[in-house]
Amino acid sequence: MRVSREQMAENRGRILEAAGHLFREKGFEAVTVAEVMKAAGLTHGGFYGHFTSKDDLIAQALGRSLEIGVEGEVGLEAYIDSYLAPQHRDNPGTGCTTAGLAAETRHQSEMVRSTMTTGFRTQIDRLSQACAGETEADRRRAAIGTWATMVGAVILARAIDDPALSDEVLQQSRAWIATHASPQSAVH
Repeated sequence: MRVSREQMAENRGRILEAAGHLFREKGFEAVTVAEVMKAAGLTHGGFYGHFTSKDDLIAQALGRSLEIGVEGEVGLEAYIDSYLAPQHRDNPGTGCTTAGLAAETRHQSEMVRSTMTTGFRTQIDRLSQACAGETEADRRRAAIGTWATMVGAVILARAIDDPALSDEVLQQSRAWIATHASPQSAVH
């Protein structure tokens, strides 16, 4: 039975969504193509109608997750508070793609690393618009420092087995950012 273009696009979207969630939850290597297809409600055999390889799937799912991760507009303080929260730390499958997969990305193909780089640049550009600073270079420096602190704090908070220390990492990172990168406007 032939599938319409609309159904193919819908199926592809379901595959990318399922893959993004599973990759953030478990990591790239721990997730199989069969597992992604099952999570998307599709058969394994249909995979190659959408992607040339698992590497292609990883790059496209990563790109989609990074795009979704920066949609919308919210105040910088609210964004930081939400990002550096126990709920975000405790739910990597629905959390930030960068915090969930940055460390693993260095072991991936150039295509995957390029996708992460594009997502990083986009996030820094958006944060630069929201961070305070007298010059564009000052705002960019604040954006890079803020983003690196946020991502690093979540990665460390997830790795720590002491709940009080994990919470403290999130709290103190919020406090550090507040004293070093005060908001100018909203994150777009």
